[in-house]
Amino acid sequence: MTLRETVAAAEAKLLQSPHPDRARLDAETLLLHALCQDRAWLLAHWDDEAEPGATCGYDELVARRQTGEPIQYITGSSEFFGLPFSVGPGVLIPRPETEHLVEEVIRLAGEWSNAPLRIADIGTGSGIIAVAVAHALPQAQVSAIDSSAPALAIAQENAQQNHLEDRIQFFEGDLLAPLAGQTLHILASNPPYIPATDRDSLSIEVRDHEPHAALFAGEDGLAIYQRLIPEAHALLVPGGWLVLEIGYGQQPAIEQLLQANSYGDIHFVADYQSIPRVAAGRRLGSME
Repeated sequence: MTLRETVAAAEAKLLQSPHPDRARLDAETLLLHALCQDRAWLLAHWDDEAEPGATCGYDELVARRQTGEPIQYITGSSEFFGLPFSVGPGVLIPRPETEHLVEEVIRLAGEWSNAPLRIADIGTGSGIIAVAVAHALPQAQVSAIDSSAPALAIAQENAQQNHLEDRIQFFEGDLLAPLAGQTLHILASNPPYIPATDRDSLSIEVRDHEPHAALFAGEDGLAIYQRLIPEAHALLVPGGWLVLEIGYGQQPAIEQLLQANSYGDIHFVADYQSIPRVAAGRRLGSME
């Protein structure tokens, strides 16, 4: 079989997968991963014979994808904010929506011009927020916290992969506990926010493969916010910002929580579907 025929055969199998609309793209992506080649190489070698040794393991990769396993877990890689990241079953797969949070952190950091900044990423997972922020803000020292040791190992790998290991400190612990006694200019988080009652409505990729501890937060999805919002206020400098990713329909509840905990300048950023996706609130007082 040629490489073209090999991909076509895999595509036929993936048309029976949970995501048949991506069958062709997934078949090509998995072959490139198996061959350690890029798409330009494949286009130039479509009609070459597929050597059994070179494509060893391809059928297994396709079989994994047929079950709904995310392609990012199969290849072990993803992209976020234009940067490469390693991912695995212990961490969430980066979502484009989270780039809105990073953009808002970068925008708000401009209030301190080129002054040294202390920024924290709570529930860092694979480290995408911490790494993207550190990459974009050379004047920032970033702390990244997660309660999962395996997740932190992946996050540290990603900091090294992007040559930012000297700018990010990693801590294992619950929410803000590792930062006791410190002060921050910006605290960012993409916490679990899916209501447990929504579990059955999720795709197989998410429901059956991504870590539930990073997805679900009580019956209404607000459990982490109810702890994080008041705790964060005490760590922020006067004028400092709390920036949160939020779920569909959560804007009213988050706004109420921010107001009840003495945050001001509260505002929301919508995603590309016009859904409020990022919430921000400032600790009132003269900026430091």
